[in-house]
Amino acid sequence: METYLTEVIIQVRSDSMSEKNADEAEMLKWAKGYAKKKGWVLNTDEKQISTVIRGLVRNKKKFGRPYCPCRLRSGDEEKDLAIECPCVYHKDEVAHDGHCHCNLYFKKT
Repeated sequence: METYLTEVIIQVRSDSMSEKNADEAEMLKWAKGYAKKKGWVLNTDEKQISTVIRGLVRNKKKFGRPYCPCRLRSGDEEKDLAIECPCVYHKDEVAHDGHCHCNLYFKKT
């Protein structure tokens, strides 16, 4: 019985990880497409991009929207639309700083 329970737990964790990986892959694909459409590129630092993508997926699951993980939500859904990725600030940030606040989107060099 104990072996069976261990196998079930492992399978549940595996299924959960597969779903998480699929959600992250989907979010990354979306971010790449958006960057390409704007003539930008994504950050080449795998650790940074992974952190941001995981945060976007987490926020989408938790709040129903992919809020920027690098900005604080106010709790007011109307105000928080401004920080849904891509946030209202990202275009100016990329234009002036060469990248957005989260270091997700970068100007091509």
